[in-house]
Amino acid sequence: MTLPDSPPPGQGDTPPDDDLTDDGFLGGALQILQPRRGYRAATDPVMLAAAMPTREGEEVLELGCGAGVASLCLAHRTGARPTGVELQPAYAALARRNAARNGIAMEVLTADLARLPPEARRSFDHVMMNPPFFATGDGTPAADPGRETANREDLPLATWTDAATRRLRPGGWLGVVHLAERLPDLLRALDGRIGTVSVLPLAGRAGRPAGRILLLGRKGGRGAFRLLPPLVMHEGADHEDGGGAFSPETLRILRGGEPLTAFRSN
Repeated sequence: MTLPDSPPPGQGDTPPDDDLTDDGFLGGALQILQPRRGYRAATDPVMLAAAMPTREGEEVLELGCGAGVASLCLAHRTGARPTGVELQPAYAALARRNAARNGIAMEVLTADLARLPPEARRSFDHVMMNPPFFATGDGTPAADPGRETANREDLPLATWTDAATRRLRPGGWLGVVHLAERLPDLLRALDGRIGTVSVLPLAGRAGRPAGRILLLGRKGGRGAFRLLPPLVMHEGADHEDGGGAFSPETLRILRGGEPLTAFRSN
């Protein structure tokens, strides 16, 4: 199998094409190569991109960009200019390849966010991130090393939020998607530089606890904290009741590439 825009033999760090899948995002508007095994993006990066109040031409930094899904979704929707930072070379190479094959200009830096290279030590209009979900020692380690690195904290959340805040221009927005159970840790990791914080719970189904949260905060913001009504991702109470179908609001975002309206009044 040969996929479009395959790297020349011996160049690049991406897995062989037979170890990749070619997945459609935003209703097929974007075609994204991902590892068949390892960390695979699903709805989280699409929802994160939909939350960002970005305008055409603005510069956006994504910390831990993986294969580039969130940045490419945001650039496709808004015309923003994304820069990604990714620790794992194979995923950084995939992000570059995905940007090229979708015709989107995206700079991807292979680096540790705690030691950003000079190209990333500048100010951005917005910063977004999907930090590793699990703290060190929590849960069972993933069998795939790439998935384990993506899901397990090596750096504390405070390091992520500090790196993001330092790169934000005054008035810029920080967007984060994380597990709902990690919201207290995330709020503790923020400091007085980020205000006007809003949190949107993402619930799998009506009446169920939220599994994810989206957080949006503004550098230098002075607005009150807001806990927004949850967004219900699926219709029906369970799979037997048609619960596998996405809700109309979710489909509008995931398939139509439209923005999240919940944060619009920020």
